Amino acid sequence: MATIIDGKRISTEIKDELREKVAKLKEQGITGALAVIQVGADPASCVYVRNKKRACEYIGIESLSYELPETTTEKELLDLIDKLNADDHVKGILVQLPLPSHIDENAVIKSIAPSKDVDGFHPENVGALFIGQPGYVSCTPAGVIQLLKRSQISIEGKNCVIMGRSNIVGKPMAALMLRENATVTVTHSRTISLQEICKQADILIVAIGKKEFVDASYVKEGAVVIDVGMHRDENNKLCGDVKYAEVEPVASAITPVPGGVGPMTIAMLMNNCVESMER
Repeated sequence: MATIIDGKRISTEIKDELREKVAKLKEQGITGALAVIQVGADPASCVYVRNKKRACEYIGIESLSYELPETTTEKELLDLIDKLNADDHVKGILVQLPLPSHIDENAVIKSIAPSKDVDGFHPENVGALFIGQPGYVSCTPAGVIQLLKRSQISIEGKNCVIMGRSNIVGKPMAALMLRENATVTVTHSRTISLQEICKQADILIVAIGKKEFVDASYVKEGAVVIDVGMHRDENNKLCGDVKYAEVEPVASAITPVPGGVGPMTIAMLMNNCVESMER
């Protein structure tokens, strides 16, 4: 039987620690706000934004909400970001992705001041991560590291295979696992002998965005399996990139969907906001 890695419990633990830090910062007269910008009304984005506001409330930092219509121009969005960059009370700026197709996502990410880029997507923060300099780390990969560490799963010297090479999860995940002294292989849609490579993993991190793609044939007996995926199955129930029922008996530890990686993403966003206040 695999150990179920409880992201809900661990994320609450982190938010409680942050709540204490925020209270201490307030005693020193240090306050701040997270500005959350959403363009359009994508249903999934609405849920994420609501959860981010709740998390801010829970740890005791102010959240400023900018809900802009789908028709907002790129210039209007960049002007708002400029204004928030110049506002000292705003410690973090988050633009909810995806953006409507007429807005250049890269231009928007680059326009956020690196010191307020709490999503960790600005090229300056990404570069800092890869060369081991201080900066904001994107929240999902940072959350995976905390899940492993707080579950007493050792990373050093382990063979880690990452499925997926996105800028948001796969690539920063590889850099963080290297930082923790794992031996890292990144696989993707063009990888030859994918199954054989995955079967060598002590820690398998799955972030390919394909519903229940990974079954037991990809997993070595006793491996740790981290599922970053989030989908709806034919019964409209949440599921991940991993066939949980099939993989769980083979793994030594596994994250469920929901309740695994998901809650950690928001906890690490809050961590970046508090770090920004401390700076």
